[in-house]
Amino acid sequence: MRIGIMIGTDMAQPTLDELIARARTAEAAGLHQVWMANMFSFDALTTLALVGRETSRIGLGTAVTPTFPRHPTVMAQQAMTAAAASNGRFTLGIGLSHRLVIEDMFGLSYARPARHMREYLSVLLPLLRGETVAFNGEFYRVNGVTLDFPGGHNPPIVIAALGPVMLRLAAELSEGTSTWMVGPKTMENHIIRSLREAGMQAPRVVGGFPVLLTNRPDEVRAELGAALTIYGQLPSYRAMLDREGLARPEDVAILGDEKLLRSAIRRLADIGVTDFNAVIMGSDPEDCARTLQFLADVAGRGA
Repeated sequence: MRIGIMIGTDMAQPTLDELIARARTAEAAGLHQVWMANMFSFDALTTLALVGRETSRIGLGTAVTPTFPRHPTVMAQQAMTAAAASNGRFTLGIGLSHRLVIEDMFGLSYARPARHMREYLSVLLPLLRGETVAFNGEFYRVNGVTLDFPGGHNPPIVIAALGPVMLRLAAELSEGTSTWMVGPKTMENHIIRSLREAGMQAPRVVGGFPVLLTNRPDEVRAELGAALTIYGQLPSYRAMLDREGLARPEDVAILGDEKLLRSAIRRLADIGVTDFNAVIMGSDPEDCARTLQFLADVAGRGA
């Protein structure tokens, strides 16, 4: 299992320089990957392209970038730029986001999201392969477009897929899925099982979890409640929490001592999670630093 951390979504508000510094620190510590979500701050693809020029070994990836606001030709250009900037260390994670964001906030249609994603990939994937696109669908009509990336690297793609239709699509057209708010039982019996039943023998599964090495897990869980409340209200995440039998988003967090964290990570590796994406969350800087060092130790020893 590859061990990585998320940058830019913790309880602080880092500057661009601080994000790059965190990625460099993660690389120096021996972690395998750095992930970044495209939230309401710095653009994840641009930031990771910059990180790619400031690092030499660590893997980089978006977890995730929404598709609706970016035409697939734009996504292809940005992804190939990030891949080139990092000498092929970049993974493109994409997702639909949520109706609340796409329709209510951005004013775009969220109609038929799975159809949108299939059409999006029908344009995006050929562009990443250097092919000329000729596609006429319901949402996208792209003809005669070819993108040239001298010395480029075709980045692997994972899709934020939680429901049955999207999981089948991820199995058909990508390397796997990138998840959030998915507990271990649901990961094994729904996410990974669905991908395998759809024909993926060895799917790539990126599991994102709030994590903290702490001797006061109950206090930290209560702290996280306010920061994670929205995830219990978004339908796709609510469905995953309900499958797991969890009442609140903070209940999916992995909080506790080294034994508890190591056991939780080992369990995820055993069920087929290939990439552990730790979102280190907590108000105590010492706890956060200890968690990073612990994850680096796990990465060095193997989960």
